[in-house]
Amino acid sequence: MTDHHADFIVLGAGPGGYAAAFRAADLGRKVVLVDPRTSLGGVCLNEGCIPSKALLHAASLIREAREIADWGIAFGDPKIDLGALRAKKNGIVGQLTGGLRQLARKRKVQIVQGTARFTAANGLNIDGRDWTFDQAVIAVGSSPIRLTGWPEDDRIWDSAAALELRQIPARLAIVGGGVIGLEMATIYSALGSKVTIIELSGQIAPGADAEAVGVLHAALERQGVEIRTGTGVDGLTATSVGLMLSCSGEAAAKIDVDVVIQSVGRRANGAQLDADKAGIEVNARGEIAVDARCRTAQRHIFAIGDVTGAPMLAHRATHQGKVAAEVASGHAAAMETTLIPSVAYTSPELAWVGINAAQAKESGSAYKTTSFPWSASGRNLASGGADGLTKLVYCPNDHRVLGATIIGAGAGELLAEMVLAMEMGATLQDVALSIHAHPTLSETTAFAAERALGTLTDL
Repeated sequence: MTDHHADFIVLGAGPGGYAAAFRAADLGRKVVLVDPRTSLGGVCLNEGCIPSKALLHAASLIREAREIADWGIAFGDPKIDLGALRAKKNGIVGQLTGGLRQLARKRKVQIVQGTARFTAANGLNIDGRDWTFDQAVIAVGSSPIRLTGWPEDDRIWDSAAALELRQIPARLAIVGGGVIGLEMATIYSALGSKVTIIELSGQIAPGADAEAVGVLHAALERQGVEIRTGTGVDGLTATSVGLMLSCSGEAAAKIDVDVVIQSVGRRANGAQLDADKAGIEVNARGEIAVDARCRTAQRHIFAIGDVTGAPMLAHRATHQGKVAAEVASGHAAAMETTLIPSVAYTSPELAWVGINAAQAKESGSAYKTTSFPWSASGRNLASGGADGLTKLVYCPNDHRVLGATIIGAGAGELLAEMVLAMEMGATLQDVALSIHAHPTLSETTAFAAERALGTLTDL
């Protein structure tokens, strides 16, 4: 490989990009990995998935320490050293990014820091240096959407700024009640902020199962979070003493806060690439269309991750990255996107996969639902858990599982069983007759299946 030619080049070092690069290297390819950051891992590792989970862990401990008072154990109010907490979060990120560097070195992946733009179907310019390539993978991710008409102000944060832990605002508004907004609310309400969530649609976590979302909604309100659904933000006024949001809809009001987090979604970064010069079309949302093998309109150029549209999830990007590397290296591989799990790492967690009841009804498919309430789970109650739910959607004809939603502690971990069950075409009988350890939270999936089959003895 010359300094300016790549056999296999990957644009973007996020979860999808480095997975593609490492898998291609394992298959014997000479790989170049390009990213504008000094560290690998992309948004997910540096300012998204990992730092947020570190802070959510801290928030969980604070919340559990408060709630254990009902058991006769009191710790008192927490003393939060924001600098130490920030350093711990950054240390975890640094450990993981350093590990990626080692993995790249061991695989002899060449890392180039810079921003790449296409100049031709086989050409790139990376910060003024011209490159040619045989095959390429576009993995440039997405960026937070900024609301138009808002002023430039250091007190208006996106999710990345929120995870910097600049301060703990006394009054915090979060515009957008999707997964990211809900996680920010979980963190800052535990740290001591008075949090208000403003969501335009009729429920938080739009698109998730309404019954499970109702459990989360009530839990957040018990934690002191104010939730205003069916409410839009018409404007924001910045003054020397704070920010004022003008809201309309079901909860119309003027809200005075110290900080606002914009959490209204993300936009694919495809428009930043000059992809048209390579013969690749980018749509109005910044997305690049790909087939099941992650190929673009140019068969030697692949695209993966957020730049290919929703769902914008790291684990989807990782699997796409491996598919792209394998297809590019002559192997048979493809990406099935039906069963991609989603998790909101709130307190309690909300996790789902497949279709929910509303989606099944809208599609006209035959379906039934079954559920098991966690108020009847011995393990949940003995662990200090509150309300929760395991809910399954299934075909009434053959009892095949079509979807699952879990709300409760560790729901993201519990969901994996149902993802595998659906991948294997499992029926309710398969789930119910698989012996689950007792007492565990995992047995709630078997109980839900048993309830539909009429064999449940725990209700």
